[in-house]
Amino acid sequence: MEVNPPKQEHLLALKVMRLTKPTLFTNIPVTCEEKDLPGDLFNQLMRDDPSTVNGAEILMLGEMLTLPQNFGNIFLGETFSSYISVHNDSNQVVKDILVKADLQTSSQRLNLSASNAAVAELKPDCCIDDVIHHEVKEIGTHILVCAVSYTTQGGEKMYFRKFFKFQVLKPLDVKTKFYNAEVSVGHVTDEVFLEAQIQNITTSPMFMEKVSLEPSIMYNVAELNSVNQAGECVTTFGSRTYLQPMDTRQYLYCLKPKKEFAEKAGIIKGVTVIGKLDIVWKTNLGERGRLQTSQLQRMAPGYGDVRLSLEAIPDTVILEEPFHITCKITNCSERTMDLVLEMCNTNSIHWCGISGRQLGKLHPSSSLCLALTLLSSVQGLQSVSGLRLTDTFLKRTYEYDDIAQVCVVSSATKVES
Repeated sequence: MEVNPPKQEHLLALKVMRLTKPTLFTNIPVTCEEKDLPGDLFNQLMRDDPSTVNGAEILMLGEMLTLPQNFGNIFLGETFSSYISVHNDSNQVVKDILVKADLQTSSQRLNLSASNAAVAELKPDCCIDDVIHHEVKEIGTHILVCAVSYTTQGGEKMYFRKFFKFQVLKPLDVKTKFYNAEVSVGHVTDEVFLEAQIQNITTSPMFMEKVSLEPSIMYNVAELNSVNQAGECVTTFGSRTYLQPMDTRQYLYCLKPKKEFAEKAGIIKGVTVIGKLDIVWKTNLGERGRLQTSQLQRMAPGYGDVRLSLEAIPDTVILEEPFHITCKITNCSERTMDLVLEMCNTNSIHWCGISGRQLGKLHPSSSLCLALTLLSSVQGLQSVSGLRLTDTFLKRTYEYDDIAQVCVVSSATKVES
């Protein structure tokens, strides 16, 4: 008959405790009206209770602090702190004690031990203490692996380890949207607006300490989350920057390309890196958390081979009187173009000048400005249309309609205004 040998007991005991800040003590008040049988007994007991707030005994929130009763939740971006203690429960001296703490995630294994050197000896009823810290940067299951090795007085080498599993939750839901800037004439520019929507998906309020955008090397950023009131700059969210559970807050930023990149490329095309959001918050009694998003990318608007933009145009023009506009033509392709300008009249807008004139060669990323003259035969809000650019090299024509809108008024209306 086979008998399993008894499991050997270790001389050392390992204890692991998560370090978190205490919380305010809460109690359930029990009270009644004075005409009831207990009278003022319940109220007197609550007044004598040292955990209640003087003058507000019937509130659940007390004025004392209580230590955490469970492991609690850990959110991404917070710092995980743990106390590790190895105690000698035996009556003999233990030698060469080595304590290691590793954190296993779904993608990596991290060594969190403060020291990897072995302790020469540990006497009875003595202990080895260590505190580890780690900023949590992954969501999902984490396993804290604590391993202890030592040598007994008899020279026997011993080893044991314990596992502590916990989940890391997502504290914030961050969504971003990009908007292309529009000048007054309705054409997009290389300026872009970023809207960041941040939602608190925890069960407790957050104090939003900082939400900033770190731009990439190509852009300058301006924050649009403050207003001037009585000569003082205050945030658009008011003096209190608390974000309640499931509440969402929008932050707005304006990014402009730096001159060296805009001048070099002529126009920013394709996928560009905008930057990353840096979010810092505090919860409960000042516990800090921090998140940085990955690099935000934006697809620049497509302009085709040739981009036509308006540099100047009047808002209001007089009926049947010429007015002037200035157009900018940019070669967005990677080849040289030989352009011809054609102007087609519409029912309300008439072009003044020669149609079909040669504009000459335009090299890649180069631009030229044109001063054009028009007049309108119809009052009201009229659309400027009818420009055609033809590349004689490829025999390809680019049509531009609804370039801008102008308000056409009579001369009498203009004088009165």
